[in-house]
Amino acid sequence: MFAFLRFLFPWASDHQTHIKFILYWALSIGDTLDLQTLAAVAHFSPWHFHRIFQAMTGETLADCVRRLRLEAAAQRLLTRPPRSALAVALAVGFASPEVFARAFKAYFGSTPTEWRRGAWREWATRHDEAFSKIHQEKRKPHQASVAVFLDHWPQPGSCLATINERSPMQVQVKTLPAMRLAYMRSTGPYGGGHIGKLWARFAAWCAAEGPMTQRQTTYGIGQDNPAIAPADKLRYDCCVAVGESFLPQGEVGVQDFSGGRYACAPFKGTSAQIHAAWMQMYGQWLPESGWQADDKPGVEVYGEDFEMDPATGIFTCETCVPVRPL
Repeated sequence: MFAFLRFLFPWASDHQTHIKFILYWALSIGDTLDLQTLAAVAHFSPWHFHRIFQAMTGETLADCVRRLRLEAAAQRLLTRPPRSALAVALAVGFASPEVFARAFKAYFGSTPTEWRRGAWREWATRHDEAFSKIHQEKRKPHQASVAVFLDHWPQPGSCLATINERSPMQVQVKTLPAMRLAYMRSTGPYGGGHIGKLWARFAAWCAAEGPMTQRQTTYGIGQDNPAIAPADKLRYDCCVAVGESFLPQGEVGVQDFSGGRYACAPFKGTSAQIHAAWMQMYGQWLPESGWQADDKPGVEVYGEDFEMDPATGIFTCETCVPVRPL
């Protein structure tokens, strides 16, 4: 992987882009990540790399890697109950169960066993309350981002009507294909106005320099679980499928999407409402479905006929939860 990273860096034109490529490609949970190695990949001294990394992310490299590994472990403890805490610890990169247990308790306030037995509920409740406040504050800025988005992505046909918040869930289990995706990333609370602005930039890039010669399916991927990760660290990617010849450019990276089985439900509403739709999928449909959540990110699928009402911000997509048999 690191040899491939070195191959990528001739396209990076400044320090910030160097660090972005490190974040895009190197923060793989299972890899051995250390300051010396990553600094060498970026062609910086360890001191300079660490200073830029902390300035851009608000946390040290060690803190960032530890947090991502703990959040991945917390997710796997819930989605893969037959696996022991030791197996989960080793899978996400901890060298020993003792180190893992101490770090987990310090971060989440409970042991891995307590987390599985229900301590996650209190943690998730606190996050949900924080999201409610964030969404209330972001509703007005979101209206401005809708206007920006519409300026860059022409709307085919009429605008959408009102949202039916109480319609029954229509869920279909599908197999999404493996894809190579070009993407732009935003970090911050899901459902905030910054995601609308990210889609505006992404749409403008697709129209001007990207791989789209005509309208095609795009994907929104929330890389982190909002019930576990801090709101200001949540990563959201706007994506479109590209061929093998496509190379990263500017703030656009490339990632591999593994595909697989997903439970997909149609959504119609605003960005402030989509969080509730995800919670309905996980909290109401999934427990009675005969499936269990897989430990992969959920995906929003935006079809070629995507449109948004400029007056209300209402749009349509499919919310797709990764699943596997019980």
